Amino acid sequence: MIVRNDVDSCRKGMEAHVGKRIRLKSSGGRKRTIIQEGILDNCYPNVFTVRCSRRNSYQELVSYSYVDVLTRVVEVAVESTAAKMNPSPALS
Repeated sequence: MIVRNDVDSCRKGMEAHVGKRIRLKSSGGRKRTIIQEGILDNCYPNVFTVRCSRRNSYQELVSYSYVDVLTRVVEVAVESTAAKMNPSPALS
């Protein structure tokens, strides 16, 4: 069971990465995986937003809830300075 303290600690972990490039991986149903890459834009009390750039030169703003991260529906990876993806501390 997820309690409010879990959501708060997840939000604080995500707030530490605002402005950094992240990768989000989620299930698209029917054996499809959706991967979004972008900049962590903002953290709100129940959701966080990611600004994703597309190849067609437009930007897309997507939002995810912290509960999705805690239940592992969405996997979050923060790009490190060594240009490889590492799991976010928000998942622990």
